[in-house]
Amino acid sequence: MRLSDKHPNLIYVFADQLRYQACGYAGDSRACTPNIDKLATEGVDFCNAVSGSPMCAPYRASLFTGKYASSTGMAINELRMNPNHDCFGHVLHRNGYQTSYIGKWHLWAKQLGNHHDPQNSYIPPGPHRLGFDGEWSAYNFHHTYFDTYYHKDSPDKITIPGYEPDGQTDLAIEYLQRVSKEDDPFALFLSIGTPHDPWTQNNVPAEYYELFKDVDFPLPPNYKAENDPYGDAWAMMNMKMRENLPEWMRVYYAMTTNLDWNIGRLMRAVDELGLRNDTIFVFTSDHGEMFGAQGRKAKNIFYDEAVRIPFIVRWSNQISEGHIADTCLNTPDIMPTLLSMMHLPIPADVEGLDLSSAAFAQPFDEPDAAFMQGMGCTAKWEDGYEWRALRSKQYTYAVHRPDGHEKLFDNVADPFQTRNLIDEHTSQAVRDKFREMLKQRMDGLNDTFEACTWYRDNWTEDRVILRTATLGN
Repeated sequence: MRLSDKHPNLIYVFADQLRYQACGYAGDSRACTPNIDKLATEGVDFCNAVSGSPMCAPYRASLFTGKYASSTGMAINELRMNPNHDCFGHVLHRNGYQTSYIGKWHLWAKQLGNHHDPQNSYIPPGPHRLGFDGEWSAYNFHHTYFDTYYHKDSPDKITIPGYEPDGQTDLAIEYLQRVSKEDDPFALFLSIGTPHDPWTQNNVPAEYYELFKDVDFPLPPNYKAENDPYGDAWAMMNMKMRENLPEWMRVYYAMTTNLDWNIGRLMRAVDELGLRNDTIFVFTSDHGEMFGAQGRKAKNIFYDEAVRIPFIVRWSNQISEGHIADTCLNTPDIMPTLLSMMHLPIPADVEGLDLSSAAFAQPFDEPDAAFMQGMGCTAKWEDGYEWRALRSKQYTYAVHRPDGHEKLFDNVADPFQTRNLIDEHTSQAVRDKFREMLKQRMDGLNDTFEACTWYRDNWTEDRVILRTATLGN
């Protein structure tokens, strides 16, 4: 392949619900992730990366626009995104890139449930593919992983025999085999559904479950027997769910091990096709999972188990191997950071920061903290669960909208976030600093901290987002 030094290829692989803490390279002794761990030694580990809106659809909207949820309107899941943004795919397409999208999209369906109906699962060619006008093998979303399907350019379902992540990786490798023989640079986005629940033995290959069936998974040190009063229906746990937490974790880790195997297959294909030196390879996740920590399951909260994600970038002979970048990388920062690395223009209305200097270990003005938004209930128009937060290298500061309750955690001294410092005399200066910083971030985005249903009433019609905004509302 003849490729300009200015325009490297991009392979962007993101898992669904894989938290940073469940990776071997991050220190989890139970994890079996040798390929992801190896990737971390070959590239840059953004160890303080967070999901700015830790849910599937809001994350993807921020990823592809470089904007915050208060500017995309993706307040909850199962909304249809407004396509009138200048997106990642548009920039790639305008600059001669071949594009491919494989896997879960989650920006099209406008119905709560009924996921497999083609009117919800099939994203037609056109503006709602957000510039991904090349090869398309995707569906809106589902979370069963055996004998599933994807769509191309018709509502017809194309079956993936066997286990979905294996079949999706096959599709990715086949795509690389084709484009490796062509001259134009390419961008491949691979969205793999695991290790998202349901965590049942029939949702993961038996050989992977066998690796963990006898492994003890104790409850986390910050487990709470009572449900978090700020949690929505997706966060709540009944007694049976709580009893199942160790088994859920076994399946989760089994799914993650299979995910790692597929990452290894993809990395080997890149090497065998001679693409390694000309390709930026990214591995990450859309958000994490609580597993009983703080009295919650699922995501949609500012605690580290939900927001901290793996974010590894490899570009051989261009960025240092094994470098740890501790800058506060947030979801809206991904698009401008990668476009800058690829020597491509960043749209003027992008709200995220170009943090590419961190990848190259060059000095730059680092952000003080990542600004995170909880816009409401996970997938229902329901008020009472909104929050805003900041995460710096040391602290997490958060405010719950319903009652104004504040939280402040020292994540270095208290990594499980068990001690709220907000009223401690010795923490007043830190508290005041973060209060002011949060106000400045929100004012700068015109984020007025509205209730969830405000977005329903002012931005949407029948779960379709009608508005866009450069600076919030």
